[in-house]
Amino acid sequence: MADADGHEDRGVFHVTTTAHDRLDEDPAFALHRGGKLRVESSVEVADHEGLALAYTPGVARVCSAIADSPELVDTYTWKSKVVAVVTDGTAVLGLGNIGPEASLPVMEGKSLLFKQFAGVDSVPIALSCTDTDQIVETVVRMAPSFGGINLEDISAPRCFEIERRLREVLDIPVFHDDQHGTAIVALAALRNAARVTGRELGDLRAVVSGAGASGLAVTRMLIEGGIGDIAVADSKGMIYAGREGLNAAKAEIAAISNKAGLQGSIESALAGADVFIGLSAGEVPESVVATMAKDAIICAMANPNPEIHPDVARSYASVVATGRSDFPNQINNVLAFPGVFRGALDVRATDITENMKLAAANALADLVGDDLAPDYVIPSPFDERVVPAVSAAVAAQARKDGVARA
Repeated sequence: MADADGHEDRGVFHVTTTAHDRLDEDPAFALHRGGKLRVESSVEVADHEGLALAYTPGVARVCSAIADSPELVDTYTWKSKVVAVVTDGTAVLGLGNIGPEASLPVMEGKSLLFKQFAGVDSVPIALSCTDTDQIVETVVRMAPSFGGINLEDISAPRCFEIERRLREVLDIPVFHDDQHGTAIVALAALRNAARVTGRELGDLRAVVSGAGASGLAVTRMLIEGGIGDIAVADSKGMIYAGREGLNAAKAEIAAISNKAGLQGSIESALAGADVFIGLSAGEVPESVVATMAKDAIICAMANPNPEIHPDVARSYASVVATGRSDFPNQINNVLAFPGVFRGALDVRATDITENMKLAAANALADLVGDDLAPDYVIPSPFDERVVPAVSAAVAAQARKDGVARA
Protein backbone atom coordinates (compact mmCIF):
# COMPACT_ATOMS: atom_id res chain seq x y z
CA MET A 1 0.00 0.00 0.00
CA ALA A 2 1.35 3.46 -0.91
CA ASP A 3 0.62 6.89 0.57
CA ALA A 4 -0.37 10.03 -1.39
CA ASP A 5 3.25 10.70 -2.29
CA GLY A 6 3.75 7.21 -3.67
CA HIS A 7 5.82 5.94 -0.72
CA GLU A 8 5.20 2.43 0.51
CA ASP A 9 3.38 2.44 3.86
CA ARG A 10 5.21 0.15 6.30
CA GLY A 11 3.72 1.66 9.43
CA VAL A 12 5.84 1.74 12.55
CA PHE A 13 8.70 -0.15 10.91
CA HIS A 14 9.08 2.60 8.31
CA VAL A 15 9.13 5.32 10.98
CA THR A 16 11.54 3.42 13.23
CA THR A 17 13.99 2.70 10.42
CA THR A 18 14.02 6.36 9.41
CA ALA A 19 14.59 7.42 13.02
CA HIS A 20 17.51 4.99 13.31
CA ASP A 21 19.03 6.35 10.12
CA ARG A 22 18.87 9.86 11.57
CA LEU A 23 20.49 8.72 14.82
CA ASP A 24 23.33 7.11 12.90
CA GLU A 25 24.24 10.52 11.51
CA ASP A 26 25.70 11.10 14.98
CA PRO A 27 29.06 9.25 15.06
CA ALA A 28 28.43 8.13 18.66
CA PHE A 29 25.27 6.28 17.58
CA ALA A 30 27.01 4.88 14.50
CA LEU A 31 29.80 3.45 16.66
CA HIS A 32 27.35 1.88 19.11
CA ARG A 33 25.09 0.23 16.52
CA GLY A 34 25.03 -3.49 17.30
CA GLY A 35 26.92 -2.94 20.57
CA LYS A 36 30.66 -2.68 21.26
CA LEU A 37 31.34 -6.27 22.33
CA ARG A 38 31.27 -9.85 21.10
CA VAL A 39 32.34 -13.24 22.44
CA GLU A 40 34.91 -15.25 20.52
CA SER A 41 36.13 -18.79 21.14
CA SER A 42 39.74 -19.39 22.21
CA VAL A 43 39.94 -22.79 20.50
CA GLU A 44 38.96 -24.00 17.04
CA VAL A 45 36.49 -26.82 16.52
CA ALA A 46 36.96 -27.93 12.92
CA ASP A 47 35.96 -31.60 12.92
CA HIS A 48 34.19 -34.35 14.87
CA GLU A 49 37.29 -35.06 16.94
CA GLY A 50 37.49 -31.43 18.05
CA LEU A 51 33.78 -31.36 18.82
CA ALA A 52 34.12 -34.49 20.93
CA LEU A 53 36.86 -32.79 22.99
CA ALA A 54 35.28 -29.34 23.31
CA TYR A 55 31.85 -30.70 24.09
CA THR A 56 30.51 -34.16 24.70
CA PRO A 57 31.96 -36.63 25.62
CA GLY A 58 35.34 -34.98 26.39
CA VAL A 59 33.92 -32.11 28.40
CA ALA A 60 32.42 -34.56 30.89
CA ARG A 61 35.89 -35.67 32.01
CA VAL A 62 36.84 -32.06 32.77
CA CYS A 63 33.57 -31.44 34.63
CA SER A 64 34.08 -34.56 36.75
CA ALA A 65 37.63 -33.54 37.62
CA ILE A 66 36.44 -30.09 38.76
CA ALA A 67 33.65 -31.67 40.80
CA ASP A 68 36.28 -33.76 42.59
CA SER A 69 38.81 -30.91 42.92
CA PRO A 70 37.02 -27.53 42.70
CA GLU A 71 40.28 -25.56 42.51
CA LEU A 72 40.79 -26.96 38.99
CA VAL A 73 38.06 -24.59 37.75
CA ASP A 74 40.66 -21.82 37.58
CA THR A 75 42.88 -23.89 35.29
CA TYR A 76 40.32 -25.51 33.00
CA THR A 77 37.75 -22.71 32.55
CA TRP A 78 37.90 -18.97 31.98
CA LYS A 79 36.58 -18.24 35.51
CA SER A 80 39.83 -16.85 36.91
CA LYS A 81 40.30 -14.52 33.93
CA VAL A 82 36.87 -12.91 33.60
CA VAL A 83 35.19 -10.06 35.49
CA ALA A 84 31.49 -9.31 35.90
CA VAL A 85 30.73 -5.58 35.41
CA VAL A 86 27.58 -5.18 37.49
CA THR A 87 25.20 -2.23 37.73
CA ASP A 88 21.62 -1.43 38.59
CA GLY A 89 21.64 1.73 36.47
CA THR A 90 20.97 4.11 39.36
CA ALA A 91 24.01 6.41 39.09
CA VAL A 92 25.22 6.31 35.49
CA LEU A 93 27.95 8.82 34.65
CA GLY A 94 26.35 12.24 34.93
CA LEU A 95 22.95 10.88 33.91
CA GLY A 96 21.74 9.56 37.24
CA ASN A 97 19.08 6.87 37.60
CA ILE A 98 18.39 5.92 33.99
CA GLY A 99 17.73 2.21 34.53
CA PRO A 100 19.48 -1.02 33.54
CA GLU A 101 18.85 -1.00 29.78
CA ALA A 102 20.06 2.57 29.32
CA SER A 103 23.18 1.76 31.37
CA LEU A 104 24.34 -0.97 28.99
CA PRO A 105 26.31 1.29 26.60
CA VAL A 106 28.40 2.42 29.58
CA MET A 107 28.87 -1.14 30.87
CA GLU A 108 29.89 -2.28 27.39
CA GLY A 109 32.34 0.60 27.33
CA LYS A 110 33.78 -0.53 30.65
CA SER A 111 34.28 -4.02 29.26
CA LEU A 112 35.90 -2.59 26.15
CA LEU A 113 38.40 -0.68 28.32
CA PHE A 114 39.14 -3.79 30.40
CA LYS A 115 40.02 -5.67 27.22
CA GLN A 116 41.84 -2.89 25.36
CA PHE A 117 44.03 -1.70 28.21
CA ALA A 118 44.62 -4.87 30.24
CA GLY A 119 43.54 -7.84 28.13
CA VAL A 120 40.91 -8.70 30.76
CA ASP A 121 37.69 -10.34 29.57
CA SER A 122 34.52 -9.08 31.23
CA VAL A 123 30.76 -9.37 30.93
CA PRO A 124 28.37 -6.42 31.39
CA ILE A 125 25.46 -7.32 33.67
CA ALA A 126 22.63 -4.82 34.20
CA LEU A 127 20.25 -5.87 36.98
CA SER A 128 16.54 -5.12 37.05
CA CYS A 129 16.51 -4.60 40.81
CA THR A 130 17.71 -1.85 43.12
CA ASP A 131 17.07 -3.41 46.52
CA THR A 132 20.34 -3.92 48.39
CA ASP A 133 19.49 -7.45 49.57
CA GLN A 134 18.40 -8.50 46.08
CA ILE A 135 21.55 -7.14 44.44
CA VAL A 136 23.81 -8.87 46.97
CA GLU A 137 21.93 -12.16 46.60
CA THR A 138 22.01 -11.96 42.79
CA VAL A 139 25.75 -11.28 42.62
CA VAL A 140 26.52 -14.02 45.12
CA ARG A 141 24.49 -16.53 43.09
CA MET A 142 26.30 -15.72 39.84
CA ALA A 143 29.79 -15.36 41.38
CA PRO A 144 30.90 -18.97 40.61
CA SER A 145 31.23 -17.93 36.96
CA PHE A 146 33.68 -15.08 37.58
CA GLY A 147 37.13 -14.30 38.92
CA GLY A 148 36.17 -10.78 40.04
CA ILE A 149 33.26 -8.39 40.44
CA ASN A 150 33.44 -4.77 39.27
CA LEU A 151 30.52 -2.82 40.73
CA GLU A 152 29.62 0.17 38.61
CA ASP A 153 27.25 3.14 38.72
CA ILE A 154 25.27 2.08 41.80
CA SER A 155 24.01 5.03 43.80
CA ALA A 156 25.19 5.95 47.29
CA PRO A 157 24.79 5.09 50.07
CA ARG A 158 23.61 1.62 48.92
CA CYS A 159 26.87 1.06 47.04
CA PHE A 160 28.86 1.07 50.29
CA GLU A 161 26.81 -1.68 51.91
CA ILE A 162 26.61 -3.74 48.73
CA GLU A 163 30.37 -3.76 48.32
CA ARG A 164 31.01 -4.44 52.00
CA ARG A 165 28.64 -7.39 52.14
CA LEU A 166 29.93 -8.92 48.92
CA ARG A 167 33.53 -8.64 50.11
CA GLU A 168 32.55 -10.44 53.31
CA VAL A 169 30.99 -13.46 51.60
CA LEU A 170 32.92 -13.87 48.34
CA ASP A 171 36.46 -15.18 47.90
CA ILE A 172 37.10 -13.16 44.73
CA PRO A 173 37.95 -9.44 44.34
CA VAL A 174 35.00 -7.04 44.62
CA PHE A 175 35.78 -3.48 43.55
CA HIS A 176 33.42 -0.51 43.24
CA ASP A 177 35.25 1.51 40.61
CA ASP A 178 33.31 4.73 41.14
CA GLN A 179 34.80 4.78 44.62
CA HIS A 180 38.21 3.20 44.47
CA GLY A 181 39.28 3.81 40.88
CA THR A 182 38.74 7.53 41.31
CA ALA A 183 40.46 7.48 44.70
CA ILE A 184 43.56 5.70 43.41
CA VAL A 185 44.08 8.14 40.56
CA ALA A 186 43.30 11.18 42.71
CA LEU A 187 45.88 10.13 45.32
CA ALA A 188 48.54 9.59 42.64
CA ALA A 189 47.83 12.98 41.06
CA LEU A 190 47.77 14.83 44.37
CA ARG A 191 50.99 13.26 45.56
CA ASN A 192 52.75 14.51 42.44
CA ALA A 193 50.99 17.87 42.54
CA ALA A 194 52.39 18.38 46.03
CA ARG A 195 55.87 17.63 44.69
CA VAL A 196 55.44 20.27 41.98
CA THR A 197 54.91 22.88 44.70
CA GLY A 198 57.77 21.61 46.88
CA ARG A 199 55.56 19.99 49.50
CA GLU A 200 54.56 16.57 50.74
CA LEU A 201 51.04 15.18 51.01
CA GLY A 202 51.20 15.63 54.78
CA ASP A 203 51.66 19.39 54.35
CA LEU A 204 48.30 19.87 52.63
CA ARG A 205 44.83 20.82 53.83
CA ALA A 206 42.15 19.72 51.37
CA VAL A 207 38.46 20.41 50.93
CA VAL A 208 36.27 17.93 49.04
CA SER A 209 33.06 19.03 47.35
CA GLY A 210 30.70 16.06 47.17
CA ALA A 211 29.89 13.34 49.69
CA GLY A 212 28.76 10.65 47.29
CA ALA A 213 30.60 7.41 46.53
CA SER A 214 33.61 9.09 44.90
CA GLY A 215 33.92 11.92 47.39
CA LEU A 216 33.92 9.68 50.45
CA ALA A 217 36.27 7.12 48.88
CA VAL A 218 38.77 9.78 47.78
CA THR A 219 38.69 11.22 51.29
CA ARG A 220 39.37 7.82 52.88
CA MET A 221 42.24 7.08 50.51
CA LEU A 222 43.88 10.47 50.98
CA ILE A 223 43.72 9.93 54.74
CA GLU A 224 45.30 6.49 54.27
CA GLY A 225 47.91 8.13 52.03
CA GLY A 226 48.87 10.60 54.77
CA ILE A 227 47.26 13.92 53.85
CA GLY A 228 47.61 16.62 56.49
CA ASP A 229 43.90 17.33 56.87
CA ILE A 230 40.84 16.89 54.71
CA ALA A 231 37.21 17.92 55.12
CA VAL A 232 34.16 17.03 53.04
CA ALA A 233 31.17 19.18 52.10
CA ASP A 234 27.76 17.94 51.04
CA SER A 235 24.72 19.95 49.97
CA LYS A 236 24.18 21.12 53.57
CA GLY A 237 27.74 22.30 54.18
CA MET A 238 30.78 20.87 55.91
CA ILE A 239 30.61 17.40 57.44
CA TYR A 240 31.90 17.25 61.01
CA ALA A 241 31.57 14.97 64.02
CA GLY A 242 28.27 15.57 65.76
CA ARG A 243 26.46 17.17 62.83
CA GLU A 244 22.83 16.13 62.87
CA GLY A 245 21.26 14.06 60.08
CA LEU A 246 24.39 12.28 58.81
CA ASN A 247 23.90 8.83 57.31
CA ALA A 248 26.21 6.02 58.39
CA ALA A 249 28.77 6.60 55.62
CA LYS A 250 29.01 10.33 56.31
CA ALA A 251 29.19 9.77 60.06
CA GLU A 252 32.10 7.40 59.52
CA ILE A 253 33.93 10.02 57.46
CA ALA A 254 33.16 12.71 60.04
CA ALA A 255 34.93 10.62 62.68
CA ILE A 256 38.22 10.42 60.75
CA SER A 257 38.37 13.72 58.85
CA ASN A 258 38.10 17.48 59.40
CA LYS A 259 40.63 17.74 62.23
CA ALA A 260 40.14 21.50 62.18
CA GLY A 261 36.44 21.07 62.98
CA LEU A 262 35.32 23.26 60.08
CA GLN A 263 31.58 24.01 60.00
CA GLY A 264 29.34 26.06 57.77
CA SER A 265 29.74 26.50 54.02
CA ILE A 266 32.33 25.06 51.67
CA GLU A 267 33.14 28.62 50.64
CA SER A 268 34.33 29.46 54.13
CA ALA A 269 36.28 26.19 54.37
CA LEU A 270 38.19 26.97 51.16
CA ALA A 271 39.70 30.13 52.63
CA GLY A 272 43.38 29.29 53.06
CA ALA A 273 42.95 25.69 51.81
CA ASP A 274 45.77 24.13 49.82
CA VAL A 275 43.62 21.75 47.79
CA PHE A 276 40.15 21.73 46.25
CA ILE A 277 38.79 18.37 45.10
CA GLY A 278 35.55 18.57 43.16
CA LEU A 279 33.34 15.50 42.90
CA SER A 280 29.98 17.22 42.60
CA ALA A 281 28.14 19.45 40.17
CA GLY A 282 28.39 22.54 42.38
CA GLU A 283 30.04 25.62 40.89
CA VAL A 284 32.68 27.46 42.95
CA PRO A 285 32.81 31.24 42.34
CA GLU A 286 36.09 32.79 41.29
CA SER A 287 36.02 35.06 44.33
CA VAL A 288 36.14 31.97 46.55
CA VAL A 289 38.97 30.37 44.55
CA ALA A 290 40.95 33.56 45.09
CA THR A 291 40.87 32.96 48.88
CA MET A 292 42.76 29.65 48.66
CA ALA A 293 46.38 29.38 49.80
CA LYS A 294 49.40 30.26 47.70
CA ASP A 295 50.45 27.42 45.34
CA ALA A 296 46.97 25.91 45.54
CA ILE A 297 46.06 22.64 43.84
CA ILE A 298 42.68 22.37 42.14
CA CYS A 299 41.22 19.03 41.04
CA ALA A 300 37.82 19.94 39.59
CA MET A 301 36.52 16.62 38.31
CA ALA A 302 32.84 17.16 37.50
CA ASN A 303 31.92 16.25 33.91
CA PRO A 304 31.24 17.81 31.53
CA ASN A 305 31.49 21.09 33.45
CA PRO A 306 34.21 21.26 36.13
CA GLU A 307 33.27 23.00 39.38
CA ILE A 308 35.98 25.55 38.57
CA HIS A 309 36.80 26.15 34.91
CA PRO A 310 40.49 25.41 34.25
CA ASP A 311 41.07 28.87 32.79
CA VAL A 312 39.87 30.40 36.06
CA ALA A 313 41.70 27.85 38.18
CA ARG A 314 45.05 28.52 36.50
CA SER A 315 44.85 32.16 37.58
CA TYR A 316 45.15 31.08 41.21
CA ALA A 317 46.50 27.52 41.34
CA SER A 318 49.91 26.02 40.62
CA VAL A 319 48.41 22.69 39.49
CA VAL A 320 45.02 22.14 37.88
CA ALA A 321 43.45 18.75 37.10
CA THR A 322 40.02 17.81 35.75
CA GLY A 323 38.06 14.73 34.74
CA ARG A 324 38.10 15.80 31.09
CA SER A 325 40.35 14.55 28.31
CA ASP A 326 40.69 17.96 26.62
CA PHE A 327 42.67 19.49 29.52
CA PRO A 328 46.00 18.40 31.05
CA ASN A 329 46.09 16.15 34.12
CA GLN A 330 42.96 14.10 33.48
CA ILE A 331 41.97 12.10 36.56
CA ASN A 332 40.46 9.12 34.80
CA ASN A 333 39.45 5.79 36.37
CA VAL A 334 40.83 3.94 33.35
CA LEU A 335 44.29 4.61 34.79
CA ALA A 336 43.41 2.35 37.71
CA PHE A 337 40.81 -0.37 37.26
CA PRO A 338 42.33 -2.33 34.34
CA GLY A 339 45.69 -2.69 36.07
CA VAL A 340 44.15 -3.33 39.49
CA PHE A 341 42.08 -6.24 38.15
CA ARG A 342 44.93 -7.51 35.95
CA GLY A 343 47.17 -7.76 38.99
CA ALA A 344 44.48 -9.25 41.22
CA LEU A 345 43.48 -11.86 38.63
CA ASP A 346 47.09 -12.78 37.85
CA VAL A 347 47.61 -13.92 41.44
CA ARG A 348 44.01 -15.14 41.90
CA ALA A 349 43.54 -12.73 44.78
CA THR A 350 40.68 -13.28 47.20
CA ASP A 351 40.28 -9.55 47.86
CA ILE A 352 41.53 -6.09 46.90
CA THR A 353 42.97 -4.67 50.09
CA GLU A 354 43.58 -1.04 51.05
CA ASN A 355 47.32 -1.68 50.70
CA MET A 356 46.79 -2.93 47.14
CA LYS A 357 44.97 0.30 46.27
CA LEU A 358 47.76 2.38 47.81
CA ALA A 359 50.32 0.35 45.87
CA ALA A 360 48.42 1.10 42.65
CA ALA A 361 48.41 4.82 43.43
CA ASN A 362 52.14 4.82 44.20
CA ALA A 363 52.90 2.97 40.98
CA LEU A 364 50.93 5.52 38.97
CA ALA A 365 52.61 8.46 40.67
CA ASP A 366 56.08 6.97 40.18
CA LEU A 367 55.59 6.67 36.41
CA VAL A 368 55.72 10.45 36.06
CA GLY A 369 59.25 10.46 37.43
CA ASP A 370 61.58 13.29 36.41
CA ASP A 371 59.09 14.54 33.79
CA LEU A 372 56.98 16.01 36.59
CA ALA A 373 55.51 19.40 35.67
CA PRO A 374 52.42 21.48 36.51
CA ASP A 375 50.70 20.09 33.41
CA TYR A 376 51.97 16.54 33.95
CA VAL A 377 51.25 15.08 37.39
CA ILE A 378 49.54 11.91 36.15
CA PRO A 379 50.25 9.63 33.16
CA SER A 380 48.00 9.41 30.12
CA PRO A 381 45.59 6.46 29.90
CA PHE A 382 47.37 5.61 26.64
CA ASP A 383 50.78 5.38 28.30
CA GLU A 384 51.65 1.72 27.73
CA ARG A 385 53.57 1.57 31.01
CA VAL A 386 50.49 2.12 33.14
CA VAL A 387 48.85 -1.31 33.25
CA PRO A 388 52.10 -3.28 33.67
CA ALA A 389 53.24 -0.99 36.48
CA VAL A 390 49.91 -0.97 38.31
CA SER A 391 49.28 -4.70 37.89
CA ALA A 392 52.77 -5.63 39.09
CA ALA A 393 52.41 -3.41 42.17
CA VAL A 394 48.97 -4.81 42.97
CA ALA A 395 50.09 -8.42 42.53
CA ALA A 396 53.16 -7.92 44.70
CA GLN A 397 51.12 -6.28 47.44
CA ALA A 398 48.51 -9.05 47.28
CA ARG A 399 51.26 -11.52 48.09
CA LYS A 400 52.48 -9.36 50.97
CA ASP A 401 48.94 -9.07 52.32
CA GLY A 402 48.36 -12.82 52.12
CA VAL A 403 45.41 -12.68 49.72
CA ALA A 404 47.16 -14.22 46.68
CA ARG A 405 46.53 -17.83 45.69
CA ALA A 406 49.06 -18.02 42.87
